[in-house]
Amino acid sequence: MEAPQRTRTAIEKIRVSSGSAITLGLIKGFLNAKPTTTYLLTYLKGKCNANCTFCPQARTNNSNTNRLSRVTWPIFDANRVFSSLADSVQRGNTLRVCIQALNYPNVLHDLLTITEEIKSNGITVPISVSCQPLNNDEMKTLKEVGVDRLGIPLDAATKNIFDRVKGNLAGGPYIWKKHHEALLNAVKVFGKGKTSTHLIVGLGETEEEMTREIQWCVVNNINPALFALTPIPKTALEYWTQPEISHYRRVQLARYLIVKGQTKFDKIVFRKNGCITSFGVSQEVLSRIIESGTPFRTTGCPNCNRPYYNEKPSGPIYNFPIQPSHDEIKEIRSQIQNVV
Repeated sequence: MEAPQRTRTAIEKIRVSSGSAITLGLIKGFLNAKPTTTYLLTYLKGKCNANCTFCPQARTNNSNTNRLSRVTWPIFDANRVFSSLADSVQRGNTLRVCIQALNYPNVLHDLLTITEEIKSNGITVPISVSCQPLNNDEMKTLKEVGVDRLGIPLDAATKNIFDRVKGNLAGGPYIWKKHHEALLNAVKVFGKGKTSTHLIVGLGETEEEMTREIQWCVVNNINPALFALTPIPKTALEYWTQPEISHYRRVQLARYLIVKGQTKFDKIVFRKNGCITSFGVSQEVLSRIIESGTPFRTTGCPNCNRPYYNEKPSGPIYNFPIQPSHDEIKEIRSQIQNVV
């Protein structure tokens, strides 16, 4: 039996990250690192139904809804965006589109419609969606209209932190177990290597806890992308500090080694406080990988570089949007304390 036809209502407005808007020619500005993915955000008049404590879009946060992390997301006419996107893809400036979603009743409709509009404009580009947990039928529908990758952000490395920052203790709708189940189901729908999650370093987890969750993701064919906590004014975490750069660098390196199959969680050695003291590989291998600079670049879907999502261009740079320079790699080496 064929699925009932869905009534599609045109999308009138859409948010675009400021860097992507510059790349698309929607606004003027200078970029010292251009985004290779065009980042779109579903438009909602008002706040998200979720209540993630770190997010400017959260239901009870008083921060500006123009922001997501430290990036501003101006509103544009959707047809203008789709037209500019077609030109950008044709010129080779946009290599992927990432549609990020707020949580509200009609969000699936909007995700489907945006994807269909992109495809109907003759734009041949891979499309990722980052959203809250969906059921299997909803995920299958996204895949059918042309979404090739799905991301469901865990954000937290442990259940206790999850509950505190986006679950019941935060007044949010999310449940740790259901997020994991949705990720596992997404792998079944989209296939191995086509599902991702976000993990935020700096929410109170230890390196051991974060590394354990990274290992779980990799074992289950889920790509873990790392973010650094970015305290935003008028959010519940506005007075928190970003993670120490040495802490972040060690987690980046552990993630890279686990994802590449060069180490495993049970081979990594931790102090009693959860800090990594050995990555479970030889010093020669570790030095070569650090020298490549690759572990410290932005992680996520293919061609996602997310320039300055977590940091000011003046630094410190948590996720490098382009290949780190020789001097930057030298600095990175000094930041990975006690293990190099």
